[in-house]
Order: sequence, then structure tokens, then C-alpha cells
Amino acid sequence: MKRLGISVYPEHASKEECYNYMRLAGKYGFKRVFTCLLSVKESKEKIVEEFTEFCNVAHESGLMVSVDTNPEVFERLGATPRDLSVFAQMGVDVIRLDGHFGELEDIEITKNPHNILIEYNASGNMALAMMLEKGANRTNMCICSNFYPQRNTGMGLARFKELNSKYQPLGLNNAAFVTSQEEHTHGPWEVYDGLPTLEIHRDLPIDVQVRHLNALGFCNDFMVGNAFASEEELKAMAEVNLNKISMKVDLAEGVSDIEKEIIICDMHASRDDCNELVVRSSFPRIKYKGETIAPRENVKDVFTKGDVIIVNDNLKHYAGELMVVLDEIKASDEYNYVGHINTGEQLILDCIKPSNSFTLMIR
Repeated sequence: MKRLGISVYPEHASKEECYNYMRLAGKYGFKRVFTCLLSVKESKEKIVEEFTEFCNVAHESGLMVSVDTNPEVFERLGATPRDLSVFAQMGVDVIRLDGHFGELEDIEITKNPHNILIEYNASGNMALAMMLEKGANRTNMCICSNFYPQRNTGMGLARFKELNSKYQPLGLNNAAFVTSQEEHTHGPWEVYDGLPTLEIHRDLPIDVQVRHLNALGFCNDFMVGNAFASEEELKAMAEVNLNKISMKVDLAEGVSDIEKEIIICDMHASRDDCNELVVRSSFPRIKYKGETIAPRENVKDVFTKGDVIIVNDNLKHYAGELMVVLDEIKASDEYNYVGHINTGEQLILDCIKPSNSFTLMIR
């Protein structure tokens, strides 16, 4: 199951703001809230009191609670890898380990009787497969990538793919962070320049970030790293179809109604016999066989990456086929230019593999 999540940092905002934000996220079907105990400096008694209330409100809003911890946090709370009772008392659902206790204890913590999920850091090279071989309880294990407050320090796409390709065969729930583009957001530290996992996401609209992470195929959970995202951003995330790869198209001038139907039809899939020039969707030519796709004069000499074209009646046998251009090709009178997928959205285009289904939305 794929889930959306938010992050809340109670030490940097009022209780009312935090609780209202969680309730708003719950209203839009979000299922997780992340918070950080690394930056909390209160006494154990105060932390237990405040986070118990926090967890109660989160659960009432339909959110499971994930807390970022390390060995120092455990020591402050009087917890050990073999005794998570204080976390259970507060109502914590997921303990994210931003640090390690050693191989034996990292395994034993997964066997806690409270069935609290232990979330390991997916942004590093961890021996999770070996831990499973040595008896770690897979049911109580999940992974989550880091977020990066400092600009130019987020994970590179190649490294993200490399690490997640290693962990994916283990079948563990996998989470990553996207960032709100709202002004004056915050995280756990005094750095205010977004909180994405991938550096290439830092300045992109939040729904593009979610759709790209989803298209990469590694993540189950997509969480906003900074607080507070706007209601419009939460709504945009909630409207993403996580069951398909999806991209937005900027429509060209003069596009006919039948061409608009073809663009947004639910039958697009990359052909298995694909190439490096175009993503070719052949099903529309079957669905719209017999429709008129009137040729239009091309406004371009060449089609470039991200251009969306439809075969017209000058090539009647293939009329209705839709293609998304991957590399520069010569324009011809057999293709109507109907729109363009912009640079940010092209990150998603790069994820389409042979036989992948996908959807296009008109912006």
C-alpha cells in the first residue's frame, strides 16, 4: 500500500498549528506523520507527556507516528534496543534510527514485543540482507531515505537508484521525502531551504516530486519533509494517482477535441519493442479508429524531448497513435504537434520502461 505523509516539529511551532496541520492532512487521506526527537531538549518527563498527547491527536487524525532517533535519544529517554516501553507508552508507531547500536542490537530491536516498526536509513550502505539472514524480524522492519536541509547536498539520482535497487528485493516498506515550496517553512534545524531527499526536487512543484518518486518505483511512502505545506499542496499530493506513472502536458494551440481525448485517454502504454527516440503508445489508434485526425501545419522543423505528437490521417494506418519524443527527430506532415512535457515533468518521462502504462494530464 502506498501512503502520503507530513512532518511536524512541535518545538518550532505552536501546539495548535501542529495539531491543525495533522487534522488537515488526515482530511486529505494522509497516513503518516514524521517528527524528530533529535532536536528536542526537554526532560524525559516532558517529552513523554507532550508526545503522548501528540500521538493521540495523530492517531485520531488517521496518522501513524514516526520519530527520528539515535542512541543519544534512547539514553535520554531511558530506552534500550531491548526495552522500547517508553516509546510504546507514548504511542509511537515507527522508530527511525539515525544511528546504530551495533549489529546484534540492531537485530534484536526488531523483535520488540510492542511491534513498533524499526526504520533503517536507506541513504547509506546497510547490511539489511545480512541482518535478515541472522534473524531480524522482517515484519518490524522498514526503510526511509534522509532529507537534506542544505541546498546542493541532497542525494543524487544515480546514488538513490543504486542504494534502493539494492534494498528493493528485500520487500521492505520504503519512504522518502519531498519538499513544500511554501515560504517560511521549517524543519528540525535552523536551515530553511526545503527538505527533499533528492536534490533535483528542491525547486519543483510538490506533485511533480511525488509523481517522480512514484515513477522510480522504489517508494511506498511519500512524506513532506518541511512544515507547513499549504492545503493546496496537500490536495495536489492527494490527487496523484499512485497506481500509474503520470505526467502533465502543456497543450499546443489549435489542438482538436479528438486529439485532447487521445492525450487524456486511459490506454497509454509504452510499447515493448521501444526505442531511444520516442515513447510510442499504440492503443489509441485502435480505440479511435475511424475518427478524423486532420493534419495541421507543423510549427516546428524538429521535435525535441518532451514534445507530444499524434499521427494524423496522412498516415492513416497509424492515425491516432500518440508519441512522446525522447530525442530530436525531424518534424513531418504525418505528425500533429499537440503539446509539450516540461523539464521537471521530463524526470518522470525518463522513468518509463518497456510496456509501462502511463497517463497524461492537460495542465
